[in-house]
Amino acid sequence: MKIIAIIPARYASTRFPGKPLAILGGKSVVQRVYEQAQQVLDEAVVATDDERIFNAVEAFGGKAVMTSPNHKSGTDRIQEAAESLHTDADVIINIQGDEPFIHRSQLETVCSLFDAPQTQIATLGKPFESIEAAENPNSPKIVTDINGYALYFSRSVIPYIRGKNMEEWLSSYPFLKHIGLYAYRREVLAEITKLPQSPLEIAESLEQLRWLQNGYRIKVGVTDIETVGIDTPEDLLRAEEFLRNQQKASQE
Repeated sequence: MKIIAIIPARYASTRFPGKPLAILGGKSVVQRVYEQAQQVLDEAVVATDDERIFNAVEAFGGKAVMTSPNHKSGTDRIQEAAESLHTDADVIINIQGDEPFIHRSQLETVCSLFDAPQTQIATLGKPFESIEAAENPNSPKIVTDINGYALYFSRSVIPYIRGKNMEEWLSSYPFLKHIGLYAYRREVLAEITKLPQSPLEIAESLEQLRWLQNGYRIKVGVTDIETVGIDTPEDLLRAEEFLRNQQKASQE
C-alpha cells in the first residue's frame, strides 16, 4: 500500500502571515514538517498557493506544487494537488504545514489504521491532561464508538457527565482531544471534496462533521504525544522552547 503526505501551506494566515516560512531552530517551519513526513512516508509534497513557499521548498530539496488561492480548506487544496500529481497513492495523509513536531509514531499509527480495508478516513486523538484544557473551544473533542470510530467532534466538552462536579469529570471518562492529522483513501478524498457544507459543520466550524453527516466513517487512533501547532507568533516562541527542550533531552 502506497501512502504519501501532502502538506497544505498557505502564506496569507490572518493571525500569522507567512508562518510556513517562519524560522524555527534554523529551519523553516514547513521544512521541519516536510522532514518529519519523509521519515515515515513514501513521498511528501507541499501544496501551496504562494511562490515564496514553493521556492523555499525547492531550495531545501523538497517537492512542491502550486494550487489555487481560492480553496476554503486544506482538504480541497490537497485534492487539487493530488490531481495535478496524478498520484497512484492508495492513501493520502494531510499533515498541516504548521505542525513541525508531528511525531513518527503518530504518522505510523495513522498509517496502520488503513490495514483494515473498511477504513475510509483516519485521524488521531490524545487524552486530555486536565478538564481545564478540555474546556478550550480551540481544542476539539472526539467521542468514539466501541470500535474506535468517531461518533462526533465538538468544540464543547463532550460527553456531559451527569451528577458530578466538573473537577471529577476527567476521572470519570477519557476525554479525547482531536489532533488535526487526517488521512484518506484516494477515492474517498475525491468524494468528500465534492460535498457541500453541512449544517453541523457550519454550527461547530469543524470540517470533519461534514464527512460524518454524509455517512463517512472516521477511524480514530490514539496517541500520548503532544504536538505544538503554530498559529501565532507567540506559538512560535513556545515552539522554540519546545525544540530546545527536545534537543537537550536527546543529548542527556
